[in-house]
Amino acid sequence: MSEATGQPQEEDKKPNDQSAHINLKVKGQDGNEVFFRIKRSTQLKKLMNAYCDRQSVEINSIAFLFDGRRLRGEQTPDED
Repeated sequence: MSEATGQPQEEDKKPNDQSAHINLKVKGQDGNEVFFRIKRSTQLKKLMNAYCDRQSVEINSIAFLFDGRRLRGEQTPDED
C-alpha cells in the first residue's frame, strides 16, 4: 500500500445534492484516492482519522486542504 505523505486534497463529489450524506474523495500527493461517505453534520476529524489509519500515517504529519484552504477537524461538510 502506498503511503500518502504531504497534503491530501478533499473534493466534494456532489455539491448540489442536499441529502443527509455526502461523498468525499481524499487525494494524496502521490495521486492515491480514498473515497468516504459521511453525514453532512459529521466533523471532518472522523474522516481525517480514518484516512490516516488506512494510510498508516500520523494525523499531525499531513494537512487536509480544500480549495487551497486548510481544513480543521471540527469543521463539517456543511460549513463554508
